[in-house]
Amino acid sequence: MELFGEIENLTYKKVIDQSLEKFKADSKTLNFNALPPICLLEFECVPLSVSKWVSPKRTRSYPYARVYDTLQKEVSKTVTIIPIVKDEGKKGDRDFVQWDTISLMSLLNVYVILAYYCDTKKSSKEGKITGQKFDNAFLVTKFEELIDCRASALHWNLKELSKENLELLMNRVIECYRYISKKTGVNLHSELGLLEFKNKLSEGVEGFKDFSRSKAQEAQRREVATVQPKELIGKGVKAKLTIKNYLGGLYYFTVDEVFIEADTVFLVEGKHSRKDYLPSESDIKDGLLKMILYTNINRLQIGTKLYNFVPVLKLTSEKFKGRFINEKVLSLPFEEEQKIFMENLIKEAKMNGFQVWLEGKDD
Repeated sequence: MELFGEIENLTYKKVIDQSLEKFKADSKTLNFNALPPICLLEFECVPLSVSKWVSPKRTRSYPYARVYDTLQKEVSKTVTIIPIVKDEGKKGDRDFVQWDTISLMSLLNVYVILAYYCDTKKSSKEGKITGQKFDNAFLVTKFEELIDCRASALHWNLKELSKENLELLMNRVIECYRYISKKTGVNLHSELGLLEFKNKLSEGVEGFKDFSRSKAQEAQRREVATVQPKELIGKGVKAKLTIKNYLGGLYYFTVDEVFIEADTVFLVEGKHSRKDYLPSESDIKDGLLKMILYTNINRLQIGTKLYNFVPVLKLTSEKFKGRFINEKVLSLPFEEEQKIFMENLIKEAKMNGFQVWLEGKDD
């Protein structure tokens, strides 16, 4: 099943607010490697909310959950730092940033700063490196530019993706990983892969789009064909969803479950827990970023037919039996902290037009 949606505007009301640690710094004192993964940063008297990705891959370390937590009203800009490439060593992974990651951040009005690692240490695991550190001086310079920027996140992000900027970043990536390999004695992945990526970037934005989207669509096809052992799948099927925004940008997603009742399509984002009544808060927040998108779709079609639709955040668990929807989920014996979280989640769902389902293993 393939779905196509359109988004003209994006609005969302948050109820679940994460208390972020606050830092104050200037160009001389700021150390990005010492900052926590998410924080409020007053930089040169400008309030920012900042998140850091540990990898350009979106399925590692809940980067979407971190971005969700930094979507705060009281800041001048929401910023996320993403490494353009991360190589963990020849026996580890190597990931590259994707065009649609940046596009999604633009859609959410999040300013992206593409960065690179310049130092690390040898891992205790053979053939791998760990503790990679960003080039702090580079990031300070970028933040100095950012606080003077009056453009939207979309325009800033497009500038970050300019041919000149990407080539500069990739040259530094290549130089730094050469240094890191020599320093640690750890063999990294072939430099040919970095050069190929650099060549794709040198073709400009359109070349980067085509290259990244082909990778995203390949991953989408693989994911649609795969059911993870940890997932509890209901009566729906996995489906491909392509979202188009008002600027013509395309975003490729996989919906965990899609099923149709009458003329209504249910778009289900699923999160699972084996040992508790609920998945982790980070898992749920990762799902909420999808809810921000799904609730802002104003047209959804399958083939040429338009459908009404309901976004659903479905939380499954092996700890209980039964199915609970919206307020009924609060009848489960949650711990006090979980109950408060779920009450806020239900409020957020009602305010934004999506449903929360909680389902046990046998349903």
